[in-house]
Amino acid sequence: MQCIVNRRAQFSASHRYWLPELSESENKDKFGACSRFPGHGHNYVLFISLAGELDEYGMVLNLSDVKQVIKKEVTSQLDFSYLNDVWEEFQETLPTTENIARIIWQRLVPQLPLVRVQLFEHPELWAEYMGNGMESYLTVSTHFSAAHRLAHPDLSLENNFEIYGKCARPNGHGHNYHLEVTVKGEIDGRTGMIVDLGELNQVIEDLVVEPFDHTFLNKDIPHFASVVPTAENIALHISNLLQSPIKELGAKLHKVKLIESPNNSCEIYCTESGDNSQTGVQNQPVLMQV
Repeated sequence: MQCIVNRRAQFSASHRYWLPELSESENKDKFGACSRFPGHGHNYVLFISLAGELDEYGMVLNLSDVKQVIKKEVTSQLDFSYLNDVWEEFQETLPTTENIARIIWQRLVPQLPLVRVQLFEHPELWAEYMGNGMESYLTVSTHFSAAHRLAHPDLSLENNFEIYGKCARPNGHGHNYHLEVTVKGEIDGRTGMIVDLGELNQVIEDLVVEPFDHTFLNKDIPHFASVVPTAENIALHISNLLQSPIKELGAKLHKVKLIESPNNSCEIYCTESGDNSQTGVQNQPVLMQV
């Protein structure tokens, strides 16, 4: 029986985004506040995913043994360290979240059956690496508050109530939406980045957060004048807004996850397709109910 198990670990460390071949002004322009001397710190949270067959004891691996491997190869070396100096790999490629995850994979894969390394720099920024060369995934999260009403414009009030229940009430209702945007790309061999994080955050702010926040979606967002603003349709619209701008930044939009409430969330996966003549991307909505 094939199974995936996950082990959590954590470490606290500092780093600085600084390239010696660039001038001080060039580093500041490129990395912003992250270039400041002597660096800044994070409480990193690490998840190691392992795959294998269940043994006679009902385990993929003894997690006590896994814990010791992670401690020896990763956390004991990185905890309370200055990352730029602790591992030689970070002399060549800066210790960005995505690059740290990649190097952790390289350190652990000779001893553990890895399928994924997930590293949280903080709760609103994390990277995933799955052993595919320099390809990595980076997720940023944000939020906006908005109201909506679920009612199809071509249906009667009675029919809308039959379909959408109390969500069809005429004056609508609101949510504090939590948005996660995942991009994928190649880690730059020098900067350690798959995308400029500041530019990515600005695109999301300009195209989604600012126009959507504190609005009545049905009335304030033209798209939803004729499209019912379900979580799925909102996530789909956000993915369509972000695809081209993220591509212009040198990365690809991989996933948009919209959490409407603690019980309901929706994920849109964006895959290359020749079927969509407008975007070149096929969006696949998946509604997750907890």
